[in-house]
Amino acid sequence: MTCRILQLGATGLVAVSSHLCRVRVLCHADRMGTTLEDVERAFALQSEYKWTAKNSSVSERMEHLRRLRSELRARAADIEAAVIADLPQPQTPDEPREVTWSSGAIDQTLEGLEEWVRPQVLEPSPWLPGTVPSVEYEARGVCLIFAPWNLPFLLAIEPMVAAVAAGNTVMLKPNSLTPATAEVLAEIIRAVFDEHLVAVFEGGDEVADLLLDQPVDHIFFTGSPKVGRIVMAAAARHLASVTLELGGKCPAIVDGSHDLADSARLIGEGRHANGGQICFAVDHVWVRSDVLEAFLTEYDDWVDTHLLADGGVDPSAVTHLIDQRNTDRVLGLVDDARSRGARVLGGGGLVVGQSRLIEPTVILDAPLDSKVMTEEIFGPVLPIQTFDETDDLLQQVRSAPKPLALFVYSDDEAFVTAVLAGTSSGGVTVNGWGSHVSEPKVGFGGVNNSGSGRYHGIWGFREFSNPRAVVRHR
Repeated sequence: MTCRILQLGATGLVAVSSHLCRVRVLCHADRMGTTLEDVERAFALQSEYKWTAKNSSVSERMEHLRRLRSELRARAADIEAAVIADLPQPQTPDEPREVTWSSGAIDQTLEGLEEWVRPQVLEPSPWLPGTVPSVEYEARGVCLIFAPWNLPFLLAIEPMVAAVAAGNTVMLKPNSLTPATAEVLAEIIRAVFDEHLVAVFEGGDEVADLLLDQPVDHIFFTGSPKVGRIVMAAAARHLASVTLELGGKCPAIVDGSHDLADSARLIGEGRHANGGQICFAVDHVWVRSDVLEAFLTEYDDWVDTHLLADGGVDPSAVTHLIDQRNTDRVLGLVDDARSRGARVLGGGGLVVGQSRLIEPTVILDAPLDSKVMTEEIFGPVLPIQTFDETDDLLQQVRSAPKPLALFVYSDDEAFVTAVLAGTSSGGVTVNGWGSHVSEPKVGFGGVNNSGSGRYHGIWGFREFSNPRAVVRHR
């Protein structure tokens, strides 16, 4: 009997076929601590309990979230230590950012939930007099959530909060590339929730595959477009609805009309936050050719001020790459561009004495079909291209798959309007970085290659809800 296994360790997912594969998977999963029996038992519990969860009161849901928030704050030091152990990064003196952001998501939900759950009562259409139409948000049911490795705590907690607020049950899979965070996350979840409401499953690719085999009602996945296709195919087997929070090559556009020092600062922050390992990070820049040199000077000054010390990279000021495989992958992007005639500025190699830190690097004039211009970078490497005519720029941007985010640095409203009209992306921030992500009122998500669905704030509640149409005849 033959078998095909598609191994995708960076995402913690695997696609498996054939009975022989299943036998091998179970043996491995048992060694990881999660078995098929564990998964099926939890799914059976949640399949029965989801009707109770659906009809739970707002106060019951809010109490769960308050207990979660309290546990997060009590374990803040443990969470910070775990995240830094998995993904070494600059430490902050206050509460860890992932705890702060996660608590903020809970606060927003507690503040708005009573309003969010109310049915939307509408005026009847003329041909249905005497009726009362409404939209009532009901829970989807059993929701399977896959967390990524780049923000391993926040991006597990935030969608889970939205799912619980909407009255669902949750099967949560932390990422196997961040085992310390997964362990603390599992301890917190088990301290707050009973398994029939929220169950957490530690382990590797094989455990993820066991979870994908369950006929859940909804799947929420954060990761790469490549694995998003696998998740969507798995969901299709059971006709489960899906939310895909993917990535892509998010461009920044600089026309020179906005202050170049401010543009360079924002792009520097957008490229190097979390070591560049953020799905909406600035991936590459299009700069009007007549301001290229001035922009490079400002960007170089920002790097010197914020990332360097004593003439070299300050390891305490930057986030390491997640593992050696991804480090080698990013270095390979630089080598490919250099071999094809691109100009590499800033070194383009490892920081001396470090195995998972790459020097802040700028790449000029990389061929548009080179790897650094066609593959998501997820590292501290910034390709820069130039343009002269707006129409040429728009043609280049839209020739690539639709990105999760697009950033425009311009004080020329006509230029901004042209960019918005001539491109498509999940979201846009003008003269800032990531503001459309941190504003929960507008919703965060991608389009086509960069994902589907929206969450944050009320958008997350609705993403985990079915907007049920109800028409009552008086």
